[in-house]
Amino acid sequence: MEQKGKRIGMSVLGVIVCAISVGLFKTATLGVDPFQSLMAGMNEVVPLSFGTMYTLASICLLLFSLIVDRHRIGIATFINLFLVGYIVDFSHHFLQGIFPAPSLPARVVMLLIAVILMCFASAFYFTADLGVSVYDAVALILSENWKVGPFKYIRIVTDLICVAGGVVLYLLGGHKVTEILAVAGPGTIITAFFMGPLIDYFNRTAARPFLYGKAE
Repeated sequence: MEQKGKRIGMSVLGVIVCAISVGLFKTATLGVDPFQSLMAGMNEVVPLSFGTMYTLASICLLLFSLIVDRHRIGIATFINLFLVGYIVDFSHHFLQGIFPAPSLPARVVMLLIAVILMCFASAFYFTADLGVSVYDAVALILSENWKVGPFKYIRIVTDLICVAGGVVLYLLGGHKVTEILAVAGPGTIITAFFMGPLIDYFNRTAARPFLYGKAE
């Protein structure tokens, strides 16, 4: 029971910190992770708040997962679904109030902090093992249930589709090509290539020791 409580706490902490990190990514305007790139693009053309739009989009992906393979859905999936969008919305507006026009060095610092926070949060979220996000579930289903291909390649394809879709929608929303760094930039590349090793590091040094009471 104690470990179950820890897992739930880790899931909640992971989702909240991850959402705050996305707020930092958006404030830095140097690119966000692929799924958030798509969400940011949609936010430019859908007349809803980011939190509401994110939740509705996630519900659509959730329905797909529930129909095809519901065993990947858990408590953490719903925590992610109902909290992330609104926390991202709040943290982004809060940070914009504090940093209305951040300099490039400040934006770079925000980006680095956002990457570290996202990897730290993801380590706790994944180690808790109480379900995956609806976006993660799609790639897993395509790979393991439908045998389309190895997960790592499926994830690359879904990420590329999200980034491409995000950029197109962002431009359709009235933005210039020179402004696409807000949805696809250095932050997008960093999250694609460096999140894995950093998540593994925080798994070994923080998440697993917290859950099991000892370092590996």
